[in-house]
Amino acid sequence: MKLLDQVRNVIRMKHYSIRTEQAYVDWTRRFILFHKKQHPKDMGEKEIAQFISHLATDRKVASSTQNQALNAIVFLYKQVLNVDLGDFGHMERAKKPERLPTVMSRDEAGRILSSMDGIHQLMAKLLYGCGLRLMECVRLRVKDIDFDQNHLIVRDGKGMKDRSTMLPDQLKPYLLEHLERVKTTHEQDLNKGYGEVFLPFALERKYPNAAHEWGWQYVFPSGKISKDPRSGKLRRHHISENSLQRAVQKAARKANLTKHVSPHTFRHSFATHLLESGYDIRTVQELLGHKDVTTTMIYTHVIRKGGMGVQSPLDTLDFVR
Repeated sequence: MKLLDQVRNVIRMKHYSIRTEQAYVDWTRRFILFHKKQHPKDMGEKEIAQFISHLATDRKVASSTQNQALNAIVFLYKQVLNVDLGDFGHMERAKKPERLPTVMSRDEAGRILSSMDGIHQLMAKLLYGCGLRLMECVRLRVKDIDFDQNHLIVRDGKGMKDRSTMLPDQLKPYLLEHLERVKTTHEQDLNKGYGEVFLPFALERKYPNAAHEWGWQYVFPSGKISKDPRSGKLRRHHISENSLQRAVQKAARKANLTKHVSPHTFRHSFATHLLESGYDIRTVQELLGHKDVTTTMIYTHVIRKGGMGVQSPLDTLDFVR
């Protein structure tokens, strides 16, 4: 079996996402090509360091890209080739710049949402109203929305963790109306011999009929049926995340916002506005699914009053202009 196929197989056995698979396979290929097609088993720490250094100095890639490349190569050696090269403690990883997140005011968030419509507006409202990440939103399944208890479950979020977050009352009627349309499409797919959705891990073997059931369908399905890149089956996948990214950028321009806004900005704003409203940081941490509260604490630096929530002495002066 070819090496890249071995990498794919191990990744699938460990239930990594398709995006991780694509990234790790690509970095493995680039590592081999950089060293003139030498087999990785004939190389070691020296060649790894050369490749990572090349990315940083010659290609000038971002720190996150450099770290992803190193993670992919470490995975190759430890998980595929079963070669333990140590913990790489001596190899300096690129440091991620400490930047404050971009946060919208409530007015700015409202202006952007008002500049959107249809499915993309509904998705953006979920990002802001529930604190979802982009991929958590597009991968949301029907069964994970609890209208009676006013909450939704995020499955396999970052770090492969589940968490619960609130469901805004304002969204319930719009979601119900949307799901009626999605259900009609699903029933039409079933009548045509389709209607099957991707199931995570080994659930497809454990529950052979679940892939056709309504509860497992995506809340935001694609507008067309396509071939699954792993199984080759024809399925209706979830909507492309790129379409929401473009819709948010277009709405930001329409709303005349000068700051850079992406779908993730809604999540930053969700957290910041909750803290401004006086909610406990531990509660916000749980809603966001952060492993460490220090990750959540970054939002205390961007609350409405500016740096550290401190009022400037200039604002305390009473003088005539």
